[in-house]
Amino acid sequence: MIPEINYWAVLLAMLSSMIVGSIWYTPKVFGTRWARLANVDISGSAKSAVWPIITTVLVSFVTAWVLAGASAIAWHFYEGSFFSAAVVTSILLWAGFTAARFITHDAFEGRPTQLTTLNIAHELVTLGIMAVLIGVWPPAGI
Repeated sequence: MIPEINYWAVLLAMLSSMIVGSIWYTPKVFGTRWARLANVDISGSAKSAVWPIITTVLVSFVTAWVLAGASAIAWHFYEGSFFSAAVVTSILLWAGFTAARFITHDAFEGRPTQLTTLNIAHELVTLGIMAVLIGVWPPAGI
């Protein structure tokens, strides 16, 4: 079975990821704290950010696409509300993959717990908003 996917919702979810990241990591929100904890110099040129931004767009698309597909599969399995399937799926994927992997890698790399918490919280918010957008616009036929 190939899961049904609303690609317009996936594109909106991808864009939401960019917006959340732009707000989350702005210096007046968590950017200054993140840069200090991660030991990153945020005073670099805009030119040095081009490849990381392109990478983020591509990865955000893949994340939204996988979340949309997993939500469709979960909805078929559990039935009920597609919106609920998307939100619950995002939380489970975040906990089982994103948060768990960040915690493991950051522990071995000796990163500060505050940095890990800040980054996994960002991912939870990002996936939650993606799930809402995907859940509100289910694929045709669902």
